[in-house]
Amino acid sequence: MESLTDASLQALRLLLTGDPNIWGIIWISFRVSTLAIICAIPPALLTAFILAHFRFPGRNLLISIFSALLSVPAVVVGLTLFILLSRQGPLGDMRLLFTQTAMIMGQFLLAFPILVSMSLAALRAVDSRAWETARTLGAGPMQAFYTLLYEVRFGLLTALLAAYGRIIAEVGASMMLGGNILHYTRNIPTAIALETSKGNFAEGIALGIVLVLLSFMLNAFLHSIEHKRSPGY
Repeated sequence: MESLTDASLQALRLLLTGDPNIWGIIWISFRVSTLAIICAIPPALLTAFILAHFRFPGRNLLISIFSALLSVPAVVVGLTLFILLSRQGPLGDMRLLFTQTAMIMGQFLLAFPILVSMSLAALRAVDSRAWETARTLGAGPMQAFYTLLYEVRFGLLTALLAAYGRIIAEVGASMMLGGNILHYTRNIPTAIALETSKGNFAEGIALGIVLVLLSFMLNAFLHSIEHKRSPGY
């Protein structure tokens, strides 16, 4: 019990004193996940909009596929990309394996179905005549699109936070695609797995504190959004 207490106190010291290794890992983690989300948002919103407002053959199948992809383990996504990016794979000549770019690709694939499915649910909840009304009032296609997104902004923000929360905490794809290279591809989850396996509990606890704080902040933010949406606010 004393050793756990000592490790926890040491973890707090590492965070509060600005330990370069700890904060370097935190920076890499947030940088990779933020870039992945930024890349995933535009195509995900466009895909959700098309699925919500257009009827075409295979539409229901696509919706089912995106729903099924929500439960695909991160390690399976990592394995698939690992095969594609390895030297023997079709994309091996790009030499992306064990780079931050490969990690971004993996997190993009994890975030994309979450963004599509949750954005689609938000768009379906809006009156189907909202798009037609905006167009009737003289709005161009892009202006009407932005108007529609504004109407479902709370649902879209919920989707964004849910996707971000998943990818920044996943370890399987990041470990396989990034290789856990210090100062380059070692992010929070892979560092926690490595440090705890080596018995360096202080470093693992310090990084775990960051993830827990992030989780609390995301949940508090979502709660405040739901509070604003509730009647009588």
